[in-house]
Amino acid sequence: MDRLSPVDRVRGMANRRAFLRASVTATLIAICDIRITYAGDTGDALDVSSMKMTFEDPFDALSVSAWGPGTRWISHTPWNGDFGGARFSDPDGEFPFAVQDGMLRITAARDSKGLWRSGLIASVDHDGNGFAQQYGYFEMRARLPDGPGVWPAFWLIGKDRSKATAEIDVIEYYGDKPGAYSSTVHVWHKDGRHDSAYSRISAFANATPSDLHTYGVKIDSDFIRMYFDGNLVWKTKTLPEHRQPMYLLVDLGIVDGITKMAAADPSFMFVDYVRAYQFI
Repeated sequence: MDRLSPVDRVRGMANRRAFLRASVTATLIAICDIRITYAGDTGDALDVSSMKMTFEDPFDALSVSAWGPGTRWISHTPWNGDFGGARFSDPDGEFPFAVQDGMLRITAARDSKGLWRSGLIASVDHDGNGFAQQYGYFEMRARLPDGPGVWPAFWLIGKDRSKATAEIDVIEYYGDKPGAYSSTVHVWHKDGRHDSAYSRISAFANATPSDLHTYGVKIDSDFIRMYFDGNLVWKTKTLPEHRQPMYLLVDLGIVDGITKMAAADPSFMFVDYVRAYQFI
């Protein structure tokens, strides 16, 4: 009978241990349905045909409630924070949300007291129920209001806010600063520190905000990339706080300043769809 050398015995034991570790890991993943994402640098090109759509709202009908659960969107930030010069309202009849011409219409208008009211939708509720995704491509197709005082936006927030709030502003359009919109990434730390990167996207030098355009962001473990009508317009490094599931927000804000006095009353934002894709 052949005898294994000490070296061969050690190698055999190591191989068996590696096999057992792999088997245990595979079993745990199967039992717990754990999804492990290895994104890497996906490059500047944008090809949604090579991705899997994981979320779509074409706004053929409304699925919005004040706080959920059971609807696709809630009408407030999950942490119940208002900002800007308009209060975000619960849905009531066709205000501030309605379906018009197959699109979501968000209305900003003054109430009977002369105060601005408007609308915001978020894809996760206060308890964390709803849609959020780590990495991938996120896109809104929309017509924006124009003119002083209006402040429409499409943005993402990280689900884990225990140590910091990770924010990605795909588009913030300040109507009193025409010709361009802002794309920004933020990390708001609990201790008061603030990390950010920012770019002004000069898309509206040759395009019109009130026409339908797509505004997207592709997030992988290395870069956050912004796209306008499918074209790369800016990229920045992905910070550790952004390497987590993030949820979607869309709103029509009003600037909290003198320009809100000049904003059209009412003002409208039209959203054709919001979509998300996962790398495959």
